[in-house]
Amino acid sequence: MEAWVAWLLVAALLGVAELLTLTLALGLLAVAALAAGLTAAAGLPVVLQGVVFGVVAAGGIWVVRPVARRHVRQPPALRSGTAALIGREALTLTEVSRTGGRARIGGEEWTARPYDPELVIPAGSTADVLAIEGATAVLYPVGVARTPEVGP
Repeated sequence: MEAWVAWLLVAALLGVAELLTLTLALGLLAVAALAAGLTAAAGLPVVLQGVVFGVVAAGGIWVVRPVARRHVRQPPALRSGTAALIGREALTLTEVSRTGGRARIGGEEWTARPYDPELVIPAGSTADVLAIEGATAVLYPVGVARTPEVGP
């Protein structure tokens, strides 16, 4: 078997193992095996192939992996603006129906409509904010169970 084929096989096995473990280390070793395979395809000696594998693997593990792990561990971006309102609770100030209504979300008054156009949310009810469309909050009342529609 040609040396470059062996390196390619090692790289493929390491790549599959990385997909199963998600450690990033095996993926970097797969990249090192690919580099060694390219060295073998160029016809360079086996000793040099091993050196290339070792250098690329060490560089990946000691340089690339810490940077990647730092990025993975960053906290999620804070939601701001209207995106921060989605999932919050709203208090309906007026009756909210397909034609509109008003609701208080986090101390601000918003125009509102129900998610389901057939629903009417009475004034003083609590509802979840499902979306913000322009300047209108799309609400679904808390404690209302959706029943499947039964056809004729």
